[in-house]
Formats: sequence, C-alpha cells, structure tokens
Amino acid sequence: MARPGGGPIALRLALAFVGVALTAVAVLAGLTAVFVATDISHLVTRQQSGLTRAVALAAGAAWDRSDGWASADLSPVLDLAARVGADVQVRDRAGVLVGASSPSSIGLSPTPELQEAVVVRRRQVGRVIVRFSRSGLAGTDDALRADLWRAIAGAAGLAALLAMLVALTVSRRITLPVARLIVAARAMGRGDRSARVGDVRGPGELRDLSEAFDQMADSLARQERLRRNLVADVAHELRTPIAVLQAGHEALLDGVAEPTPGELASLRDEVLRLARIVDDLSVLASAESAALQLSQRRCDLSDIAATAADSLSGSFNTAGVSIDRRLTEVQVMGDPGRLHEVITNLLVNALKFTPAGGSVLLESGPRELQAMLSVSDTGVGIPPDELPQIFERFFRGKHAAGIAGSGIGLTVVAELVRAHDGRLDVMSTPGKGTKITVTMPRA
Repeated sequence: MARPGGGPIALRLALAFVGVALTAVAVLAGLTAVFVATDISHLVTRQQSGLTRAVALAAGAAWDRSDGWASADLSPVLDLAARVGADVQVRDRAGVLVGASSPSSIGLSPTPELQEAVVVRRRQVGRVIVRFSRSGLAGTDDALRADLWRAIAGAAGLAALLAMLVALTVSRRITLPVARLIVAARAMGRGDRSARVGDVRGPGELRDLSEAFDQMADSLARQERLRRNLVADVAHELRTPIAVLQAGHEALLDGVAEPTPGELASLRDEVLRLARIVDDLSVLASAESAALQLSQRRCDLSDIAATAADSLSGSFNTAGVSIDRRLTEVQVMGDPGRLHEVITNLLVNALKFTPAGGSVLLESGPRELQAMLSVSDTGVGIPPDELPQIFERFFRGKHAAGIAGSGIGLTVVAELVRAHDGRLDVMSTPGKGTKITVTMPRA
C-alpha cells in the first residue's frame, strides 16, 4: 500500500533528477575543462615565448655594452631567468657557452626547452636556451588545471545536493496527491462510499484528477442512493397491486365476493399496473443499448412528432390539457421507432406535470445545420437544484411524489438522443413551465 509520505516513485523521481543534474554538470565540466585547459596551455606557451625573447634581448644588450661576450655582464639575464623560475644558457655564434644559470640541467630534463637568437644591430651574435621548471610558468599551468578540476568537483557536488533537495520537494509534491488518490480508490474498492481525495496541493493536472475522482465518487454515491430509492419505490409500487390481487383472489376463493365482470376488471387493472412497472424497467435496459439496436434511415422529424401527438391526443383531452403544434419538415437520419419513443416520453412527461387548463407546445424544424424538436409546457417547472439530475436513472423530483411513474422516462430520452448523436437542453422556471429541446444532425 502506498504511504502518504511517498514511496518508490518518489525515490525514482529524486534519483532521476539527481542523475540528470549530474549528467549535465559532467558534460558541462568536461567541455569547460577541455577548452579552459587548452586556453591555459596556449597562454603559458605565449608567456614562455615572450620571456624567452626578453632573455634574448637582455643578453643582446649585455653584448652591446661590452662589444663582445668576453667582458659582457650577464647577471641581469640570469637574474631575469631566476625570477621566472627558468634555467638559461647563453652561447656565442659558434655555440660556445658564455654564461648559464644551471649549465648541467639544460638538455638533460624532459621539460621542453625554448631557443631564441641574440641579435644586435641586425647581426646574430649568439643564442639563448631557456628551460622553464615546474616551479615556474609550467607549474602555474599545472596548478591552474588542478584548481579547475577542484572547482568542477565542488560544483558537481553542490549541483547534486541542490538537485536532491529540489527532487525531493518536487517528487513529494507529485506523489502525495497520487498516494491520496490510491488510498481513496482502495477505500472505495472496500465499499467505503464516503472516501474522497479532497483538496490537494500539486500540479494542475493532479488537482484536476483529484477533482474528477471526487466527482466520480459523488456520482457513484448518488447512483447508489438512487438505486436504493428505486428498490424502495418499486417495492412500494408493487406492494399495492399485489396486495389488491391477493385480497381479491382470496375473497373469490373464500366465496366472500362473486366473480362479477367488475371484480375481474379490477383485478385485471392491477395486473396491467404490474406489467407497466416491468415494462418501464425493460425499456430502460433496451434504451441503454439502443446504439447497438438502431435501424437508421432518412425520415421526417415533423411526421414522427405529429404521429406521437396524435397517439396521445386522447390522454391530453382527458387531462384537460391542450397540445399545440408548430411542425416544420426537417429530414434526419434516425430510427423512426426510437425517435417516436423520445417524443412520446417528452409529451407524457409534460402532460404529467401540467395541471388541467394548461397547454403543451410541440415544435420541430431546421436550425442551421441541425434539426430541432422541442416540447414546452406550462406546468409546475423544475427547481434549479434538480435540473442537473433529471436525466439520471430513477430520479424523481419533489413534484413527482404523487405522480405515477418510475423516474426513467427522461433517462430513456437521454440515452436515445445520445445514440442519435444529438443533444438535450432544458430550460425551466418553477411555477411557469419547462422547455426541453432536442437537437440532432440533419440528413
């Protein structure tokens, strides 16, 4: 089980951050070391060449003052070489040694040596040989390289530390919401319908995921509540006809009542009531799989609406509710039988909630690239807090308490409209009426 404080994913994220940081530092350090070391080497080489020329010029000045090597004072030349940590030899044109700071070291050390001609008044009078020891410029080159690598190592360590701190912070920020989601999901899996993730801190996508999970949990809880209400409603609906049938049959069997046509008709009405409840449940099951059962063809939505209105005209007359029609031809691709069922359910629903003396308006026609059908009534309306739930299975609002039905009529409508790639819109004002509009693609 995931721990709220983090888990393997947090460790993997942290290691991934550190690995990326160290890789970036290693690449940057390697490139920096190569380029800086090359620049330092070039700088040291230029400095050594310049110092060698300076020694040659000093030796030339000493020769010029004495007009020869025999009495030339080479101490300035040797002092200059000593100050820069170099060994120097001064030779005449024939190569004979005329002065040196350390004669035995020249030519015997693996350290590179530089030579420069001694020129006086455009005439070569000798040459100087300079060897730079490790304590001089060559040593400075090595020291700079060592300092550079120490700085790179320190930077890598600091980068790794910062990457670890950032990685732990970011991974915790990511994994905490995920861990809470896992805990809530497992709690729901064990049957705890009250489990919720709640408000979480984290990236926007994880907050959206947490909100979506809680919305799903709320929907499941609402569906569970509706299911329990359905069981209670169906039990209530079944109890009355079953009790009437049982009492009637026992009266006939005991000879208390005679099997008159009126008595038998009463029993038959109760049987029909039971059959209607079973049919409602069957209709819902078939509507939910309607997308697999549609037999679509080109048809006129206004003709289907007129036929549905004609089939219910007797019910409207009995209830004292008028039905008006404003039907304009509009062609759609659909299943005429299923569309007839949609319109019939909408009209029956409007009739149930419209008191005597009210009216229902049935409209159809084109609306830009869509086909439109609407049913408007002057009934009791729907409270705003119930509007989002009217298409849910078995939902019955507070105005439906004394009205027969199982609360699946609009659910069937929603399923069938969705199967036709359509859309449902509802506008309602309590006490003034409701308008339900169906829009679907035109043929």
